[in-house]
Amino acid sequence: MLTIRRIDQADARLLIEGARAKATAIGVPMCIAVTDESGNLVAFERMDGGKITSITIAIDKAFTAAAAKKATHEYGAASQPGSPAYGINSAVSGRLMVVGGGLPVLVDGEVVAGIGISSGTPGQDQECAQAGIDFFLSKRS
Repeated sequence: MLTIRRIDQADARLLIEGARAKATAIGVPMCIAVTDESGNLVAFERMDGGKITSITIAIDKAFTAAAAKKATHEYGAASQPGSPAYGINSAVSGRLMVVGGGLPVLVDGEVVAGIGISSGTPGQDQECAQAGIDFFLSKRS
């Protein structure tokens, strides 16, 4: 039987706290979004200096990671011309993101949230998203 676990505001704040700490450490102010398991926004923070254009991108990265249950960077190669998922980035009214920085949050193998980060390079965004997840999971123990 499937048991759907849900995150709450406290969980979302832990994800943001871990991502923010990493962003601060690498010196890149980020936009950080957390969605529930179905991709609906739960919490958002724009660090001082986070790019205005990154607000929507971070939210859509979190949406993609949670709703599609897949890291956004995994869609990158698959969405190129000639690849099996070519054009998928135009799906869902263009909300499906295909660049790094969106990760599903798993608890006991089940997607409970998505975290999306934007304002740095895709690698920096992904690194901060992973730091948010690592921090969140360390506090659950």
